[in-house]
Amino acid sequence: MSTLKQIREQQNLTQEELSERSGISVRTIQRIESGIKPKGHTLKTLSKTLEIPEYELLNKAIEPEAEVAIEESVQNPEDHSIDYSKAKLINFSSILFVILPPLNILVPFILSSLLKQKNFITKQIITLQIFWTVLAPIIFMLGIFLKLGRSFTMVLITLIVLSNIFLILRNTAEIDRNKKLRYKLNFNIL
Repeated sequence: MSTLKQIREQQNLTQEELSERSGISVRTIQRIESGIKPKGHTLKTLSKTLEIPEYELLNKAIEPEAEVAIEESVQNPEDHSIDYSKAKLINFSSILFVILPPLNILVPFILSSLLKQKNFITKQIITLQIFWTVLAPIIFMLGIFLKLGRSFTMVLITLIVLSNIFLILRNTAEIDRNKKLRYKLNFNIL
């Protein structure tokens, strides 16, 4: 079974539904499923539509157990033991300090050290909080420079705080359901 067909069926999509969502013709999808490797725009579009990395579409069909092992080794080459309940705790600890941005980085960092959870997921949690902590004041300053009034400033502050709460809660739910992060960056600061 081809990788595309395997992934498409896991997501309960027909070839026609995948074609509608991606804009790629049914015939092209059939060719890829028959063994032709996708390239360029087609590869990027299918990867984005199916919400998977491009390299997964280029691999040969593999067993589900092997797929999980490969995904873990790619995400976390130095440590294969991820305690997902601890990862959820580390992620959720940021929510207590969304108003005090330096602590929303420091507390998860300390918890990951204390709980011995220095893996891909916890590093991404801390990296995301660092990125948000740097980005939030920049957005706030841009809002002030627009001089749209005090009410706009209060709305902006509320939206900034709520955006971080949303990121934390959504990632916690995704760790609980699928053992991965919903929102992560393509780089790691730690």
